[in-house]
Order: sequence, then C-alpha cells, then structure tokens
Amino acid sequence: MRLLATTLALAAALATGAACDPASLTPDQAPGATGPGAGATAGAATSSDLDSLTVADHLPMAGYSRDKFHIWAEQGNGCNTREVVLKRDGQAVRTGAGCKVTSGTWRSPYNGRTYTDPLKLDIDHVVPLANAWASGAKNWTAGQRESFANDLTRPQLLAVDLSDNRAKGDQDPAQWRPPLRSFWCTYATDWVTVKAYWRLTVTSAEKTALREMLETCG
Repeated sequence: MRLLATTLALAAALATGAACDPASLTPDQAPGATGPGAGATAGAATSSDLDSLTVADHLPMAGYSRDKFHIWAEQGNGCNTREVVLKRDGQAVRTGAGCKVTSGTWRSPYNGRTYTDPLKLDIDHVVPLANAWASGAKNWTAGQRESFANDLTRPQLLAVDLSDNRAKGDQDPAQWRPPLRSFWCTYATDWVTVKAYWRLTVTSAEKTALREMLETCG
C-alpha cells in the first residue's frame, strides 16, 4: 500500500505540469497546508521516472544560505515543522510547553536503530537545501523556498540519527548513501519523488547513483 501510494503520487507529479511547477505555488501552499501524516511515504520509482528529470550541472552556490529557506515554519497549535515531523515519525510521543517534544520512540530509517531521546535525532531534508539551491531553488522566490524546506506532503522530511544526518550534510546519492542498504530503494525513490515534484535537476553522477540504488528495489 505504501509503495502504491507514492507511485501514484509520483506519476501525478510527473504528469501535471502547472501543479508541479514551483513557480505556480504560492508561499502558503506547503507550510501548514497539509496534515502531519501526509509525508514520509516511499514507493517504487522506475527508471522512466528518473529519466524524466533534467540532467544539468549545478548552479553556482553564490548567495546560498539556509536562512533563505526559512526552515521550521509554524504549522499551527504552537508547533513548528520539526516538532510535527518528530510527532509524526515517532510512537508514544509526549510534548511539553510550546509543543516541545520531550520523549517518545523513534526508529531511524538510515541505520535501523531505535531512539528514545529526541535530542539524538535530526530532521533531515532528503534533498538537502544546498543541493536544491544548486538544482534550481536558487531562482525561486523566498516563499517557494520556504514551502520546499517545510514540505510535509512529499517524502522530504525524516526524523533520523543525528550523526548520520551530519555525515550526509549536503551530499547527493553519488557522495553519500544511508548506512542501511535495505533503505536504499526507499531513499532513492523519495529523492526522485521530491525532485520530480519541485522540478529540480540532477547531475549525471547523481542520476547514475540513483539508478544503482533503484536497482535494489525488490
């Protein structure tokens, strides 16, 4: 069911031009516009899905700053995007004042380990902000970048092991892959889904790495 849902979502993203074009999205369409359970889905992206992405060299990084993406926007009820993802991805999650997550149980998809301390987790952007900038977000409006950085609908935000997230940094699949090989299929599928929806480009090396990872899909 999880595979089918994302396959259909990806197909819709690829088939619908205006709906997928970041230039057609207003700043309020992603942050707070969808429920917290809508994200973190993965599917069987095919080689044809990958081939639909435009291959191009990275744009210059001049002018890049994480601040230009306004991460962790308010999502209502006093919760920001980070807190929504922690609650969505965890079990028996408890919060304190100001929606601050205080306890729960999480399984990091990058290494398969279980955590009970939210301070040992990061919220990872599957497609890193710097990669998005170099893949096309450099030319977006501030509102479009905020929508991307707080996208709870596509499989773009995951609660993961802090150390793995720091090791990944801004690297693409040609440079870094999750330690848990059994997650490669989902990771590559998520990457392609996000890039297809937001009309971001891929480099040649990135595309080759994604194809290798998609070959692990059973």
